[in-house]
Amino acid sequence: MKVTEHIAKAKSTLYSFEILPPLKGQNINNIYKAIDPLMEFNPPFIDVTYHREEYIFKKQANGLHQKQSIRKRPGTVAICAAIMNKYNIDAIPHIICGGFSKDQTEYALIDLNFLGIDNVLALRGDPAHSERSFTPEIDGHQDSCSLINQIKMMNDGTYLDEDIQNMSKSEFCIGVAGYPEKHFESPNMLSDIKYLKKKVDAGADYIVTQMFFDNKKYFDYVDLCREHGINIPIIPGIKPLTVPSHLSNLPRNFHIDIPTDLSNEVEKCKSKEEVKQVGIEWGIQQCKELKERGVPCIHFFTMSRYGATSQILKAIF
Repeated sequence: MKVTEHIAKAKSTLYSFEILPPLKGQNINNIYKAIDPLMEFNPPFIDVTYHREEYIFKKQANGLHQKQSIRKRPGTVAICAAIMNKYNIDAIPHIICGGFSKDQTEYALIDLNFLGIDNVLALRGDPAHSERSFTPEIDGHQDSCSLINQIKMMNDGTYLDEDIQNMSKSEFCIGVAGYPEKHFESPNMLSDIKYLKKKVDAGADYIVTQMFFDNKKYFDYVDLCREHGINIPIIPGIKPLTVPSHLSNLPRNFHIDIPTDLSNEVEKCKSKEEVKQVGIEWGIQQCKELKERGVPCIHFFTMSRYGATSQILKAIF
């Protein structure tokens, strides 16, 4: 079932979460261990992230350097299929621009369509570690709008090879990312909203926001989106703060603010367990307010760790 259909049928706020594929060498049971404790709350769908392939140049015996792949988290499509088979719920793969040509993207979408997966989250993705700014593959997508256009073309029965006749149509429901504190590459919030509107006009069906710790920023963001004609569902993204290093790591890596009240409470803590408890209580209050305001769904960034998310869910669902 499509995300938009889940939302339309729901009588109250839904909840969902996303997981990381296991590191190369691990197996699917690592995923199940992170999912099982959260299933009692009946999520309608689970997101599975994708991490682009990275490369290193390894010195050979002859003194030359050879390019080698170090893809550390394989298996997003296979994991989605396994989740749907084991739990009988929808799984949503993240589809990114980086590392893929349009032809490779089309084959990935065909595989997903064959598996009966009808939701995707379309993202540009981060630059490779060796890049200062995002660089698309040869004949790849420069940005998420271009990627959305390709997905919509398949939904209309149009493939890259125009000579193919009687092409079947896919039915992907397309999610995109939104940034209540703006994307770090955007010069200002208005510019960011204008680009989001382009993604919606290209065919996006719903939005999942970047994590935030101040609900006012989310509510203001939704109001601004509505003012600019963005009327699709906007799902808030929540990340429980659980360790002291989150005070510096989350702002640096995700370009977000930590509210002063929250950072002050964390700085008073004398142990990691106290920090985790502060983060859980903050998350509970965030989610209670979001639920009271009637958000369509609350999406948790679990990073494949279920403990804090589970405690928040027990308090609000």
